[in-house]
Amino acid sequence: MLLITGGAGFLGSELRRQVPDALATWHRTRIDGGVQLDIRDEEATMRCFLKHGPDVVIHTAYLMGDRETIVRGTHNVALAAHRAGARLVHLSSDLVFDGEHGAPYTEDDEPRPVMQYGQHKLEAEQLVQRLHPEALIVRTSLLLGPPDGPQEALARRDDVVFHSDEIRTPIPVREVAAALVRLTGESGILHVAGGEALSRADLAERLRGGPVESRPTPPGRARNVSLDSSRARALLLG
Repeated sequence: MLLITGGAGFLGSELRRQVPDALATWHRTRIDGGVQLDIRDEEATMRCFLKHGPDVVIHTAYLMGDRETIVRGTHNVALAAHRAGARLVHLSSDLVFDGEHGAPYTEDDEPRPVMQYGQHKLEAEQLVQRLHPEALIVRTSLLLGPPDGPQEALARRDDVVFHSDEIRTPIPVREVAAALVRLTGESGILHVAGGEALSRADLAERLRGGPVESRPTPPGRARNVSLDSSRARALLLG
């Protein structure tokens, strides 16, 4: 049985669509057939995993800017998955890199986050590696629809300025979800992102179908954090 944390989120919802018999957890947004769980609560997380006995856990739950959810929550999920004997797939981010040292980044490149979110995600990665050594850590980039998601909604806004030199490798959410399901037997770190590197401004213009306001990336933000996903691509095609 597959258990999905963060089942109400953009990626979690797509995973539920692709694996209808999976059990998904939710915290603030109720989902039909799901289980309410605050992953920041270590005892509740352990009880949930031991009760349902999943074979695989795909951990997508996070809350931007909330270290407790990203770091402490991941600690609890990794510990519970290990004790329940479940394989673990943990979602991480391209923002564990600083964007200044030789993109596109491979799995062998050293993470050097410059943004708080990236630092939190790197801390979570390190916890997963310590608590569940056989886990798979998947770093991805901006997730796109269909259906329309956060990036599409952002591109339609007139009050947002997009960075002209912040480079990412966006990928449709359905492709990431399908890859996660197929890669559950892998361990270590894999990059699963799109094949085209785009600036945030270029992406927004493509999604909007028209021009957007843009400016260079300000200090303190990662710039080119495009990912090399050739290793995962070879596994998926093999």
